[in-house]
Amino acid sequence: MSSSGGNKNAMSKPFDRNGSRPWSHGLFSCFGDCSTCLTAWCCPCIVWGQNKTRLEHLERTGQPHPDGGESCGSDCMLHLLLDVCGGWGWVLAVVSRGDSRERYSIEGNAFKDFFAAWCCHACELTQESREIELEEQSL
Repeated sequence: MSSSGGNKNAMSKPFDRNGSRPWSHGLFSCFGDCSTCLTAWCCPCIVWGQNKTRLEHLERTGQPHPDGGESCGSDCMLHLLLDVCGGWGWVLAVVSRGDSRERYSIEGNAFKDFFAAWCCHACELTQESREIELEEQSL
């Protein structure tokens, strides 16, 4: 992953001895961004697609995505397809959450990513979106 971009710890969260820090916003503080939370609850494919394209754009260019991410692009359609075919869209979020944790040096592991995506998909998508937004705002 690229290290370009903005401040990856905009809220100055303390790092532990392993060089990891907590998320800037808790998993259940998703209502701090009601719009994203409601969209993630009703149409998680949209928020997941936006998060993925925003993060990829930050990694590639070091700048925020000019359109705030792609709402209905191929990433969104993949998530939607997996949701329609058995409710498996959350599996994609496990991987992308790990990518976000790596970029922002956030504590956690694959099991915690799995648990958050499976049990609290809308909350974890909102949490990830808010973390990306903090970096975008710092640019």
